[in-house]
Amino acid sequence: MSNSLKIDFVSDVSCPWCVVGLYGLTRALDQLGDEVQAEIRFQPFELNPNMGPDGQNITEHITEKYGSTPEQSQKNREMIRARGAEVGFAFRTDGNSRIYNTFDAHRLLYWAGLEGLQFNLKEALFKAYFTDGGNPSDPQQLALIAESVGLDRTRAEAILASDEYAKQVHEEEQLWLSRGVSSVPTVVFNGQYAVTGGQPVETFVGAIRQIMSEAKGGTVNN
Repeated sequence: MSNSLKIDFVSDVSCPWCVVGLYGLTRALDQLGDEVQAEIRFQPFELNPNMGPDGQNITEHITEKYGSTPEQSQKNREMIRARGAEVGFAFRTDGNSRIYNTFDAHRLLYWAGLEGLQFNLKEALFKAYFTDGGNPSDPQQLALIAESVGLDRTRAEAILASDEYAKQVHEEEQLWLSRGVSSVPTVVFNGQYAVTGGQPVETFVGAIRQIMSEAKGGTVNN
C-alpha cells in the first residue's frame, strides 16, 4: 500500500534552480513508484516582484542584485546547464537573456490548478522561458502557452486582461513568506518537512523515504 504525500512546490517561473529541483523531484517520485502517491501543488514566489514590463538584461540584473561579475554569472549558467542536462532539461539562456516580471504567469498557474492542468502549465512555462527564450510577462505568449497544454485560450486572455486571481496569488505569496520561505525552490512535504534548493534525485528519494518512515512511526536517519 502506497503512502499519500502532499507536496507544495514553492517556486518562480524565472528560477533556474526551480527547474532543476522540479525535475529532480519528479524523477525521484518515478523511482519510488508505488511506494508513494504524491500530489504536487505549485505555490507562487516572485524573485523580482518590482520588475517592469520590459524586463532587464540577466547579466546586468544579477550584477545589481547579487554583486556577481559577468564571469561568475557565466559560470553559474554553465553549472545550471549541466544540472539541467542531467535531468533532461535544456537550458539555453545566455548573457543576453532577460529577467521578467512573473506575476501574470502565477495568476495563470493558479487558474490552471483549478482546471487540473497546473503541472502541465508549469512545465510549459519553464520550457518557454529557459529553452525557447520566451517572455513570461507577455500576455499573448502566456495565452498561447496556456492553449498548448489544453487550457482555453479565450479564457486565458480574459484572465490576463483583468486582475482575476491576483488577490489569491498575493495571499498565497504572503502565506509562504509568513512560513519562512525566503528562497526557492522550497519543497514542503505534508506541510511539515522542507527541502530547499535544486537538489539531485537521490536527495529527494532519501528525504521522501525518511518522511514516510517517520509517518509510520519509524526511525528517521539524519
